[in-house]
Amino acid sequence: MSDLQNARNEINEIDKQLALLFEKRMQAVALVAEYKKANGMPIFDQKRENELIKRNSELIKSPELLEQYVLWLKATMDISKSYQKTLVESRRIGFNGQKGAFAHITAKKLFDDCEYIPYPDFKTAFRACEKGEVDSVLLPIENSYNGDVGGVLDLAFAGSLHVSAVYDAVIVQNLLAKKGATLESIKKVISHPQALGQCDEFIKAHGYQKEQSASTSQAVKEVAESDDLTIAAIGSREAGEMFGLTAVEVHINEAYDNTTRFAVFSRAKKEDTLFDDRFIMLFTVKNEPGSLARAVSAIGENGFNLLSLKSRPVRDGGFHYYFFAEGEGRIDSFEGRSMLTKLEQSCVSIKILGSYKQTEVIR
Repeated sequence: MSDLQNARNEINEIDKQLALLFEKRMQAVALVAEYKKANGMPIFDQKRENELIKRNSELIKSPELLEQYVLWLKATMDISKSYQKTLVESRRIGFNGQKGAFAHITAKKLFDDCEYIPYPDFKTAFRACEKGEVDSVLLPIENSYNGDVGGVLDLAFAGSLHVSAVYDAVIVQNLLAKKGATLESIKKVISHPQALGQCDEFIKAHGYQKEQSASTSQAVKEVAESDDLTIAAIGSREAGEMFGLTAVEVHINEAYDNTTRFAVFSRAKKEDTLFDDRFIMLFTVKNEPGSLARAVSAIGENGFNLLSLKSRPVRDGGFHYYFFAEGEGRIDSFEGRSMLTKLEQSCVSIKILGSYKQTEVIR
């Protein structure tokens, strides 16, 4: 038998093994897709792919084959992502506002091939996910300029959903009005309270009146349906284009790098992974001296960096408060369990809302 035939026979045998391994790999990919769908996680994860390529490349002993191996590995991952998309294409993602809202824009960047379902307010969107009307809901929890979105934090405290991921998205607010309107003709601006707060300096400088709306996109819709050139909406350029409005002035938010943090809420609790480096925890403390100080100390004493700590009133009619804490570190660890044990000594209730990994800013 010739060397050529021997080589071909060996390739045929390897191909048989690869076919079996391919089926086995895709079965695992299907499980990953099911998990991502249940937990509101995007199909594409650049950080995960980079880590996989780096780790697996170290297994290649022949330097001259490394480039070809990386190409093969990337092609394999592309096939896996394509297969995952077919499995989760019926996924429904809820958000607050009309189409064109910043949450809608962010959801489209994060989740491909999904159905995006708008809801008129945070509570309705949150409850829709709890009832199973959508698989996940994307809601804002904080803005870098205007602070916390208290209504969403309260829903997270009292509700049954879990956070599977947190994304920082750069937000650019624009003054949107009917064609023919000018900075001088406009007398009143309409938008969500968060957007109004982000653009407060611009509004004051022009002497505009303010009117609150349920969302930026709802404000855009209201202005689009009116013939009044004295009113304008504050929102995204995408929403303006969608409803036929003109951008009278762009980028009117005070902070140039205006960023909103969006959390993905889902019914299923995401399993902690080795990549998770942050967590969100909600807790109430005992009504006794030093209880809050002991709770905060328990976090730092176990090696966790407390990134933020916020208090919110519990809506029970009394002057009681819960605390929203975001920490840096892997909570699914010996240190995490030790921290929780110590917290139980000072807390009445502890709720781990979710753990996740820090991601790149979405622009």
